[in-house]
Amino acid sequence: MDAFIASTVLVALAEIGDKTQLLSFVLAARLRRPWAIIAGIFAATLANHALAGWVGTWIGSFLSPEALRWTTGGVFIAFGLWTLKPDELDDDDTPTSTHAGAFITTTIAFFLAEMGDKTQFATIALAAKYDTLAWVVAGTTLGMLAANIPAVLIGEKLAARLPLKQIRWTAAAVFAATGALTLAGIA
Repeated sequence: MDAFIASTVLVALAEIGDKTQLLSFVLAARLRRPWAIIAGIFAATLANHALAGWVGTWIGSFLSPEALRWTTGGVFIAFGLWTLKPDELDDDDTPTSTHAGAFITTTIAFFLAEMGDKTQFATIALAAKYDTLAWVVAGTTLGMLAANIPAVLIGEKLAARLPLKQIRWTAAAVFAATGALTLAGIA
């Protein structure tokens, strides 16, 4: 259960202001099909994080417990620093055609945007740390949904009211604390 809770909280915080959350705002504004967009986010996240979690579990199987502790601790601290940098959507990140429908467009766009994203790398590190693939993937998927469903449903109005800088600093602190506790052998 620790893996599920940690995965949910870390990814939900890291996702605030992240590129894929910004994509959620854009998709909601352009496609105007919130439930199809949410279903696409769920499908893309589940597929992407299952793959990332599998990679993390696989990597974890090669490392000694001591090496794994130092690697994941260092990675979490690096994620804390990465979280401080605000994300922006590039023009090539935003879908321009809706011929495939809101669900397919969202699934493809979200899956591709999540590739190489900090939440994908966090999923790899969490799966390596906890070695409980199902709980990590369930937690990271729930964390993504917790951050992105409001973005889809409330859209730009929510973005303007969120204290994104404070949320980024909080997420960075949580990642750094997780890394420090991992290095200390406490978490």
